[in-house]
Amino acid sequence: MNPADEILDIVDENDEVTGQAPRGEAYARGLRHRCVFVLARDGEGRYFVHRRTPVKLVFPSMYDMFVGGVVGAGESYDEAALREAEEELGVPGLPAPVPLFKFLYESGDATRTWWSYVYEVRCDPPVSPQPEEVAWHAFLTRAELERRLAGPGWEWVPDGLAAWERLRAFRDGSTESGR
Repeated sequence: MNPADEILDIVDENDEVTGQAPRGEAYARGLRHRCVFVLARDGEGRYFVHRRTPVKLVFPSMYDMFVGGVVGAGESYDEAALREAEEELGVPGLPAPVPLFKFLYESGDATRTWWSYVYEVRCDPPVSPQPEEVAWHAFLTRAELERRLAGPGWEWVPDGLAAWERLRAFRDGSTESGR
């Protein structure tokens, strides 16, 4: 199936379903929907980081420290987190991702908005990421990831950056992590 044709639940500011629309239409019209962000870490605590392929509908060729994606119509956040992690990492039989927090992502220009649930899962290499989703990948230490975030040359997905900042606040015990 063409990803633009996938049916999504459209939700309001309280994350209540108000209707359904194909993904392409939801993106084109800026309709609020649901997404999952899964932080995959190996047994050494390193983070799975990847560059998205140039054919992605949103944020093509950008780097991300989360795997994940949209929640399909009628699908729960938990179901979507496991499905997306297994698909993107190419690792069947992962443990259920642990839910951490939810927040409302809104782009600076208000053209993109989605409820975002952040999860964490342990995934030891080897991984076999979907070639249509992932152009490059590596497991990086926290220090390596922070260096890449602060340095030039790597353009990061804005919703992933928003989730990362909230995750750091969440781990530091701040009450500003979610909405």
